[in-house]
Amino acid sequence: MYCIVDVETTGGVKGPTRITEIAMFRHDGHEVVDSFHTLLNPDCPIPPFIRQLTGISNQMVANAPRFEAVAPDILRVSEGAIFIAHNVSFDFNFLKKELGWAGHPFLRRTLCTVRMSRKIFPGLPSYSLGKLCYSLDIPVSNRHRAHGDAAATVQLFEKLMANDRYQLIPKP
Repeated sequence: MYCIVDVETTGGVKGPTRITEIAMFRHDGHEVVDSFHTLLNPDCPIPPFIRQLTGISNQMVANAPRFEAVAPDILRVSEGAIFIAHNVSFDFNFLKKELGWAGHPFLRRTLCTVRMSRKIFPGLPSYSLGKLCYSLDIPVSNRHRAHGDAAATVQLFEKLMANDRYQLIPKP
């Protein structure tokens, strides 16, 4: 199993920054078999730059669940799966931090679609998610929102698998 993830946050991984939105797609290597998506109340103000980038406002998350309430869903959807994200260290380390605060250790094998794209599709002009999707004719809607970016990463992952001539993508 694979678990394709995207998070939106109040800032960088270090420090007291929090997750404001998460989207997860559990994939069996052929298709999506489960998913989870929610806004999260970070219990702190969302900085103006982040609000402008994501469109997620303090009002949108005011009545959203807190991370601890959805931790069991996150663990369920990702259990036994290879954790996949575009720039995986950001998303994985954020979840590991938040789950640690909630009292849940988080260990998963990881796969980075940026690194894998460079190997399977060498020579493209950019490997940022938006530009990479444009180069590979992958539609992206709701850019810089967890669900839209994770859904695009699912399509990217499927293209990577279809073009993985040297079997670089690990099997779960």
